[in-house]
Amino acid sequence: MGQYTEDSKELLRLVGGKDNIAAVSHCITRMRFVLGDPKKANVEAIEAMKVVKGSFTQAGQFQVIIGNTVSEFYKDFTAVAGIEGVSKEAVKAAAGANQNIFQRGAAIAAEIFAPLIPAIITGGLILGFRNCIDSLYIFENGTKTLVELSQFWAGMDHFLWLIGEAVFHLGIPVGICWSVVRKMGGTPILGIVLGLTLVSSQLLNAYAVATTPADKIPFWDFGGFTVDMIGYQAQVLPAILAALTLVYLERFFRKITPAVISMIVVPFCSLVLTVCAAHFVLGPIGWKIGSAISAVVFSGITGDFRVIFGAIFGFIYAPLVITGLHHMTNAIDLQLIADYHGTMLWPMIALSNIAQGSAVLAMIYLQRKNAAAQEINVPAWISCYLGVTEPAIFGVNLKYFFPFICGMTGSACAAVVCVSTSTTANAIGVGGVPGILSIQPQYMPSFALSMVAAIVVPFILTVIVGKKKGVDKENVLEMASVDHVEGSVVPVQAAACEHELLAFLDGEVISLAEVNDGVFSAGMVGEGLAIRPCSETLFSPVSARVAVLMEDSRHAVGLVLPDGVEILLHVGLDTVDMQGDGFEYLVKAGDEVQAGTPLLKFDREKIKKAGHEDVTVCIITNKNGVDSFAFKTGIQGKAGETVIAAY
Repeated sequence: MGQYTEDSKELLRLVGGKDNIAAVSHCITRMRFVLGDPKKANVEAIEAMKVVKGSFTQAGQFQVIIGNTVSEFYKDFTAVAGIEGVSKEAVKAAAGANQNIFQRGAAIAAEIFAPLIPAIITGGLILGFRNCIDSLYIFENGTKTLVELSQFWAGMDHFLWLIGEAVFHLGIPVGICWSVVRKMGGTPILGIVLGLTLVSSQLLNAYAVATTPADKIPFWDFGGFTVDMIGYQAQVLPAILAALTLVYLERFFRKITPAVISMIVVPFCSLVLTVCAAHFVLGPIGWKIGSAISAVVFSGITGDFRVIFGAIFGFIYAPLVITGLHHMTNAIDLQLIADYHGTMLWPMIALSNIAQGSAVLAMIYLQRKNAAAQEINVPAWISCYLGVTEPAIFGVNLKYFFPFICGMTGSACAAVVCVSTSTTANAIGVGGVPGILSIQPQYMPSFALSMVAAIVVPFILTVIVGKKKGVDKENVLEMASVDHVEGSVVPVQAAACEHELLAFLDGEVISLAEVNDGVFSAGMVGEGLAIRPCSETLFSPVSARVAVLMEDSRHAVGLVLPDGVEILLHVGLDTVDMQGDGFEYLVKAGDEVQAGTPLLKFDREKIKKAGHEDVTVCIITNKNGVDSFAFKTGIQGKAGETVIAAY
């Protein structure tokens, strides 16, 4: 009988029994279930188990957080259940089948658009900066812009359009084609070439179609018929349809073509036929469908019921973030920008992020004497105001729930102000306070007013409800024994302590609350910190024994220190899905290592191409009686040299 046999029996019963388990696997900290009927799982009872540190559902998987002993638990569980575990990909596939059509659509949209977001945000910031220098009449009594006064800024304005055009006119179709083809297992370079054929300079620019007389539109003459030479700059659906066609044609030709000539036949036939289909059929159809969708959304935002539309959208957007459905708004925003030269949807998204951050700001006020809470609250608030909401939502607001509802209410109020004033953004930007840079200049004052609503309403509501619930009186910690140093909170006695952890990577040392993962940022697995790496070799932060390795994914290492303290080093977020591609262990289970010993190598570029973040976390999974850990964040770490924690 294993150590976790009884717990396994209990968990099996609480998830609905063997017959309710479609698939099960585990990663370094979590059991991952795909359940036939998720409603049969008694979540409250599961989270009450001593061995369980929390649970959540994501992308069709019910994940139960066990900690660094999950591999032993998994063995006992599969033995008790009498089932065989499967690979992470099999669980992912089964989870996809367990999702409804909206969840599957959101998952697909997320995987398509996630790799494009950095470029889109960069383009949005550039357009916003250009707005400030070429469209704000704030000089000489409001009669001139900075561009009109300075040749340098006029030249800079012209130069920066090189990047703006590359992102929004050319980059979107090309990026979408590449991303779809990569996700579907096709040849990415063919996707890039396909995207380039949609925005070629030989074609009439999509933005010029509406103002060009029909008899002046260029065309290809094939004798018996002609085809208009129209580009698809900034168009979303034509690019998606064309890329999907390329993938399926490539699969078809690869299946029927002998291997000896496949290198020639497959790419040639696939690409030529797809480009024909894209310009003859798919492009015009995709354009019309995309325009129809954007017209419906635009009418909702600008029509007679726009206040109701804004209130509903503002209220439900934060829950959409939890389900992942919010990724679908990227495509709608891009289509609105293409059709109406701006989007009124994205400003409400930015306001929702600000509202959730304002609820956290209220929690900072309520828990101002609670040092432990502030270590999560403050970084979560900062990251939320800068557009990263997950630490705030998962780490603070959902934990107490009432701040989450207060944030949703404030978001709804701000959205009403936003749509009532027709506030429009030039592009998708940073989804928080800096988002004002992406707003069209004439609407910046109305967006600022909306921001005031997004800050004030959630803050006041959260403070009122929090005081009624007594949150301001919970877990008040005495601060007399604490020394404050830049970027951290360190106990006085820590300076003389021999127990130190060194940086395990080169890079920026951040708090867990800044990690874009609800489990880690909320501290469900344990206390710790993280590093945004600029190197690719993971080193041991301390002398220890290698206790846990994930041989199939090679993305994490569990260490046991001489005093029994256990730590987990986890490279990237959700990198278990990569099945070890780009990861290489440099140690074996049972090895004794010293601080600075290389543990594993990883490929940051492959992690990013797979759509994951490379931020690497260090979690104290078992304190073994140690009272307190002091983490030093907000600094630049040097692997093997910089002290990042002490106990």
